[in-house]
Amino acid sequence: MILLAITPGLGFDRESWRTVLCSGVDGFLIREKELSTRALLDAARFCQDTAPEVALWVTGRLDVAVAAGCGLHAPEAHPEVAPGLVPLSRPLHHEDQWQDRSPVDQLLVSPVFFSPGKGEPWGAERLHRFLQSLPERGPRVLALGGVDPAKTHLLLHPRLAGIAAIRPFWKGEPRLAVDQFRGSTDRSLPPPDRRD
Repeated sequence: MILLAITPGLGFDRESWRTVLCSGVDGFLIREKELSTRALLDAARFCQDTAPEVALWVTGRLDVAVAAGCGLHAPEAHPEVAPGLVPLSRPLHHEDQWQDRSPVDQLLVSPVFFSPGKGEPWGAERLHRFLQSLPERGPRVLALGGVDPAKTHLLLHPRLAGIAAIRPFWKGEPRLAVDQFRGSTDRSLPPPDRRD
């Protein structure tokens, strides 16, 4: 299961970012609206130098994504991006958006569970119905919004690639959150077939 950590919007803090980047997450999404272009590019390069194995995304800044050679997460109001320019991620708030957004590399379905100020949550049942309707091939789909290790097992589906979250990685010990997410996934898998 892919684990994508999203920055909490509190500015670039090298030590806390380093801790999350080195915690075992698979991806890191910089969502820092207040950073200048230069500061955002410096932050992106710090992330790449600190954890080159972690997939990096920046929110809403195509210029920075191109300069850093990383992915772009384009929020709702973002202009269209030419295919193949950079890896592209988009939000998906309703099933009707699938048709237009399916050519991207990654979709963040949200809010899956209650998240303050983020609208009506999907819930696990609706998410599963949506995932069941998808073709086998297509963008990577991650669940976002109110997801924590205790709820991960409710979301598991072959078409769900992983989860994206803020609070579990920034409130407390991020490495512990990673271990708990992975443990929740492992416990939810069926036991191996032991026919001899």
